Order: sequence, then C-alpha cells, then structure tokens
Amino acid sequence: MTRLHCAGFGLAVAVFWTAGAAWAAAPMTAADLPAEGDLAPFLGEPIFEVQDVFTGQRFPNVVVTTAGTVLVTWGGRGEDYSYIVRRSEDGGATFGPVITVAQPGFHGGGVTVDERSGAIFVFVDAAHPPREPQTTMGPLKVFRSQDDGRTWEEVEAVIHPDENGYVAAMHMCEAGITLRHGEHAGRLMRPSRVYQRGEDDERGYNNAIYSDDGGETWYPSAPFPETGTGEGTLAELSDGRIYYNSRRHWAPEGVEARRRWVAWSEDGGETWGEASVAEVLPDGAQHRDYGLMAGLERLPVAGRDILVFSNIESPEGRRRGTVWASFDGGQTWPLKRRADEGEFAYSSLAAGRPGTPSEGWIY
Repeated sequence: MTRLHCAGFGLAVAVFWTAGAAWAAAPMTAADLPAEGDLAPFLGEPIFEVQDVFTGQRFPNVVVTTAGTVLVTWGGRGEDYSYIVRRSEDGGATFGPVITVAQPGFHGGGVTVDERSGAIFVFVDAAHPPREPQTTMGPLKVFRSQDDGRTWEEVEAVIHPDENGYVAAMHMCEAGITLRHGEHAGRLMRPSRVYQRGEDDERGYNNAIYSDDGGETWYPSAPFPETGTGEGTLAELSDGRIYYNSRRHWAPEGVEARRRWVAWSEDGGETWGEASVAEVLPDGAQHRDYGLMAGLERLPVAGRDILVFSNIESPEGRRRGTVWASFDGGQTWPLKRRADEGEFAYSSLAAGRPGTPSEGWIY
C-alpha cells in the first residue's frame, strides 16, 4: 500500500495496488464532517510512503470510511482463499490486525461506504468468476459493517436483474460511492458486470447497481453502451453527473482495444450516454488486447472535478504502475506520474476525508 504527497501534480497522490467556505456548502457525512472540503490539504511537498499490507492473494479495494479510517480489502486466490480487511485510524501510517469477513470468500470488488449512515458494504462471491450469466444472486453474499469496519455481518440484500434478465456479477470492480449532488443525493452506487464466456466474450458488458434504501435493495443500471467491457470504475462529478471508465476485454474491428472506454450518466447512473475512447489512458500492457482493472477517485474538493486514475503504462507485461490526473472531470488527462517501475497489476484508489487524519492523502 502506498500513500504519496506529490508536489509535481500540485496535489497529493497515493496508490494502493497488488504486488473553508467550500466546506460550509458541502454535504455532511455520518461522522458530522463535510464530505467535500478545500483543495489546500492536497497541496504541499512530496511525500512517498510504501508498506506491505497483505501478501499471497490478489484482488484489492481501498476506501476511506466516514470517520477517516483507511480500510484495505483483499482476497481471492488459492484453495484457502478468504475475504479479509485491515484498518488504519492514523491516516495510513499504521494498520491493525487482519479481520476476516468471510472464509471461504472471494473478493467481489465494489466496497461501498454509505456516507449518510456510515455503514460499509462488501460483496463476497463463492469462487473466481467468470461463469455463465446469472438470473439470480446465486452464491453472491453481501456483508455490512456498522462499526467502522471492525466487525461484519451478512445482510439479506436483494439485487434485481437487469433488462436482459441477468443479475450482475460483482467481480472485480473499483470501489463504490455515495452520490452527493442533485436529486439522487444519498444513492449508493457501485460498478458491476455481466459475463459472457468463451467465444461470447465480446458480448459481456458492464453496468452498475444502485440502492436508494441504504443498501437493502439494489437495482441495475442500463448496460454500459459498449460490449466486451468489464471491471469498471465510476465517480460522481460536482454537477451530479456520473463518469464511468471501463476495462476492455474485446473491441470491434477498427477500434483501438488498448485504451479505456468511457461514458457519462446524467440521471444518477440509471442510463449512460454514448461511449467514447479515452485516447490518453492505456488499458493494460500494450502488446495484447486484454486490459487491466484500474483505480479511479475524485478528490473530495468542493466545486472541482479533479480525478486520479491508476493503471500501467507498459509496452509488454504488467509493469510500470502510473497515476494520471484530470482537472476537468475526465475530459483530459494532462499529467501523469510513475508510481512503480516494477510489476504492477490490479489497482484501487481512495482519497482522504476532510477533518480526519486521512485528509490530503490518496491511497
């Protein structure tokens, strides 16, 4: 796990991977703190810190709870796989012991913090997908913590099928969000996907699931407008639009398959506009048409749409982990910084919370 202040960006940046006046107007969280604050905490001299948090498994998410606790989740490899978490209450400087959520339990991605209640939701599968498209929740389980990630309980959540009759698979997507702006403020949302196996890989697609009742009932968005997608990321912009950025497993003839698909939603993530290619952002190693799960986070700065994105910039092999910055909500990505020159695979990003020890950091 890495945390970094990077003056070269003009903001603080850190990465987790597998190998003022503005405050007054911001929505408040369950911890009675503003969800969004000032830019100043993200400015400063560069500080780069790296420490091992987990070893031996593969799939990560990192989130920051409403109390400012850095919660790192992991799991899903080998015969004795389990879904495990560790917590840091000092902004990521030190981490507590391993907490087991489910064993066996395969990491489903999409860890979601409910900013209104403080609850944290994780999604646990029975085994590594892909599998045939599901018409029910099948082996998927949803767990919730109501004490800042210290203890976990299984909840009887319901996830409804999409317009094609499929219940989305959860593996392996970036963390979820709570919407803060517009008529859907308070909605929980996380990226999800529908698998199509074998020769039908090109027909698999991303979507999202969302809940307006605090995580008890989840509804699907419309499918992402391009097939051959999976392992999505999303972020809410300051005007309430949702930015979706997706890995690509396949691309139609004549379309560059080694860059990310992106689309925006203007209705709280229920439908998506036309997709386009993010020309600047690579998707995995560039020697093959096979992408890589990425990290995405909007910094909690009121009135600004500063996004950070993590993937690799490598001609061959999963190496050279890199972070890009956008200052216009994902329209352009003018800055990038190398985070690691060595092996670098799935990644996840989270930003610190105003008024907590995590403020000004990205993990």
